[in-house]
Amino acid sequence: MSNRVLGIDPGFDRLGLAVLEGDASRPTHVWSDCILPPKGDASVRLAVVHTAILEAIQTYTPNLVSIEGLFFSTNKKTALSVAEARGAVLAAVGAAGLPVIEFSPGQIKLSVTGYGSADKKAIAQMIPHLITLPEKKRLDDELDAIAVAIAGLSHRYPHTKK
Repeated sequence: MSNRVLGIDPGFDRLGLAVLEGDASRPTHVWSDCILPPKGDASVRLAVVHTAILEAIQTYTPNLVSIEGLFFSTNKKTALSVAEARGAVLAAVGAAGLPVIEFSPGQIKLSVTGYGSADKKAIAQMIPHLITLPEKKRLDDELDAIAVAIAGLSHRYPHTKK
């Protein structure tokens, strides 16, 4: 069985998701998207995040989930919202029984560009050199999820499906 990773860029306003398979040197794009939960009630937004993760797992059957770790922000309200979204993500992943690897932003940048302090533009420019993507307009969150999935493929981890 080949490695299939669900990469997640968690967010309350925008949730980036990407499924890649293979290995970091030759990843194959399976699917990616950016989920935009409806504005308003936080419980509804978090339910949309949770459901999106469960649907991605059911549809694409990854054997590993990689997620960007929470980093501290000067905006406490934003950090709290992202933490809540991560909770919804991790609950869905836990219910599916999948292993999770968390990566810091620096580790993700290093996996994609070879430089841990790269900016978003460098990551966006490097991704098409690493992977063939179908033509479409993508939000940064979707590209970030692709980068997280590349980091997941590059990590030495026993990829086993339960």
